[in-house]
Amino acid sequence: MAKQDRAVRTRQTILTAAAKVFEERGYQASTISEILNTAGVTKGALYFHFPSKEHLAQGVLAEQDQRVPIPDRASKIQQVVDTVVLHAYLLQSDPMVRAGVRLSLDQQAQGLDRSGPFTRWTDVGLELLEKAQAQGELLPHVVPTETADVLVGSFAGVQAMSETLSGYQDLPRRVSALLKHVLPSVVMPSVLAAVDITESRGAAVFTELQSLAPPALVPEAAVS
Repeated sequence: MAKQDRAVRTRQTILTAAAKVFEERGYQASTISEILNTAGVTKGALYFHFPSKEHLAQGVLAEQDQRVPIPDRASKIQQVVDTVVLHAYLLQSDPMVRAGVRLSLDQQAQGLDRSGPFTRWTDVGLELLEKAQAQGELLPHVVPTETADVLVGSFAGVQAMSETLSGYQDLPRRVSALLKHVLPSVVMPSVLAAVDITESRGAAVFTELQSLAPPALVPEAAVS
């Protein structure tokens, strides 16, 4: 068990180092040597877990899936909102999430399949929207697949704009504005009236997750 734990820690150390390098330099300019130096591990240890730079990048891209999930909400629209605003909060505080987003939007990342995060986030949104539709939270005309695509695409644009203009400092405000514009076109007014889409919601959700989850599951960077 100790050997397995050590392997898990080594893998996480490598991923953390790769995230730092990818975030700072982008995919094309990043090198295995720089990631090795940052991680402080042997080349053999790195290649045991990640056979190539592409595998490292895919590991960083997939790491967002390991973040603590939002607890079930009675309102599935609130759960959609909480998923979005928590991701926005982690973009401000978690280097792994920032690196994953940079990689997913890096058009210079030749040979890297960047579709994973878009597909996974769309699937998450679609599942919640279909549940919201089943319990009467959506307006009659809404097609959940379309709404999920619009939310993911809009968030990608808003976060990219926020990163460029303020280093993510104004992201909560921009995400709140996005939700205020999109949700009234898809959510029943009586449901929307009870949904919290304020700028402080992301921090509140993160605090809630800290109280519910074991410390090992809470992103370290976001705590500091």
